[in-house]
Amino acid sequence: MHPLVNIAVSAARSAGNFIMRNLERADTLQIEHKGRNDFVTQVDRGAESEIIKLIHKAYPQHAILGEEGGKIGDNEVVWIIDPLDGTTNFLHRLPHFAVSIGVQIKGVLMHGVIYAPCTQDLYVASRGAGATLNNRRIRVSTCRELDHALVGTGVPIKPEKLPAYLPTLGAVAEATAGIRRAGAASLDLAYVASGKLDAYWEMNLKPWDMAAGLVLVQEAGGIVGELYGEGDPMNSGNVLVATPKIHGPFVDLLNTVRPRFEAAQVDAAS
Repeated sequence: MHPLVNIAVSAARSAGNFIMRNLERADTLQIEHKGRNDFVTQVDRGAESEIIKLIHKAYPQHAILGEEGGKIGDNEVVWIIDPLDGTTNFLHRLPHFAVSIGVQIKGVLMHGVIYAPCTQDLYVASRGAGATLNNRRIRVSTCRELDHALVGTGVPIKPEKLPAYLPTLGAVAEATAGIRRAGAASLDLAYVASGKLDAYWEMNLKPWDMAAGLVLVQEAGGIVGELYGEGDPMNSGNVLVATPKIHGPFVDLLNTVRPRFEAAQVDAAS
């Protein structure tokens, strides 16, 4: 295992243990609102602190991009951290949340670790070295037809973003075998990488939501791209990942509703 990955795994497990120690008192935690339906607690911040402490103990010069603390430092190596992806699930004791740590070197995503503390599932990937779940190699599913696909998604938490999303939801619902919305983007990506889902799309994500998961999907043999087959999801925040055989048809499907999506984006910005 790469030395950076060793540190990421240790940090993810440490943060996961911290989160689980606080799970049973979730209803007593002080909750802050970053925005509508966007919550943060002292557990989010404490978990991020645990991760940063371990990273900087090993690599004090490396930069951090964390959901709670923002950008720390300036270095060609950037650790991209979501200390508790699925805070709303955590607050309701819904056991579907994760710690996500990606490592970007010279602007390229190189490593990804996602740890689900409730199940103790550990997803790990390094560019060129494949992806694993609990030390066993994983691959995306063999799904070849869009109408057979089980697809993950995320619903925008900001109401003004819904008009851009809803046309895609309707199109995908008609064309696939089913849609699941579980509330933790990192785990949706990990589920595509491990074949539990055949595809996943979402809009308005942040780098920490997807950095680790994109490495996992790529290294598990999936296709990573922007919604309409153009650009970089890390820049746009709009992502589509899928098995190789259905990615192209999925892009074509989303392009059928693209005018409605773009019109809604303009309306939301005005």
